[in-house]
Amino acid sequence: MKSFYLTDAGKVRTHNEDSVIIVKNHNQDYLMAVADGMGGHSAGEVASSIAISYLGKHFNETFLNMDKMAAVTWLRDSVNEINSLIFKHEKDHPESKGMGTTLVVAIHTKDYILFGNIGDSSGFVIKDHKLHKVTYDHTLVNLLVSAGELTEEEAKEHPKKNVLMKALGANDPIDIDIFDCDMNIDAIMLCSDGLTNMLDEEQIEKVLLSELDIEDKVIRLIRKSNNRGGTDNISVAYLIRNEEGEEE
Repeated sequence: MKSFYLTDAGKVRTHNEDSVIIVKNHNQDYLMAVADGMGGHSAGEVASSIAISYLGKHFNETFLNMDKMAAVTWLRDSVNEINSLIFKHEKDHPESKGMGTTLVVAIHTKDYILFGNIGDSSGFVIKDHKLHKVTYDHTLVNLLVSAGELTEEEAKEHPKKNVLMKALGANDPIDIDIFDCDMNIDAIMLCSDGLTNMLDEEQIEKVLLSELDIEDKVIRLIRKSNNRGGTDNISVAYLIRNEEGEEE
């Protein structure tokens, strides 16, 4: 198993509101997470940091020998606690009103793989030399596509394509979408929309299936996004399941 993550402010934003983590506990279980914060006065930075630091600490301290159903409950409870912490911070710091964050998470154990998401940060897997998106973006345009009011192509260019329907700190109560993932995969990638807004899935897949080592794949994805404009913060967390360090 190999893993690597990186976050970059991009070419336009003056500071980075993304937070990202990969942790491995004593049981060799992995937690990966990316959060993309929003809100003025650096509040987005705080919201994403609350989510990621809580998850990392909580995973190391409490995620022990859990079966799949216990892990689902753990994930739901963790998200509710993070949501409460963000609302509490907002109450104690009125200047941070409107703060919130997306969250995409993957839990990898020897028996199961779970994904969870709120907002428009994305979770992917590499399977059979193909990139597959696992998560579903909670955006206005996705809702319109599902309702048949927009095509996929129209959605890509829609002026409101970044309007979120769900985020931590914006909805209370909050519910995280959880996906039970096939174990027969080669790699997991999580990213903020700073990557997916700049590169399409074919471009991402090409980098991930290249001969580069894991660090260089992540760096290449961020560099390519910046070369295309880097209009947002960009975060990538990547985990390769086999020992050789390549999917092929």
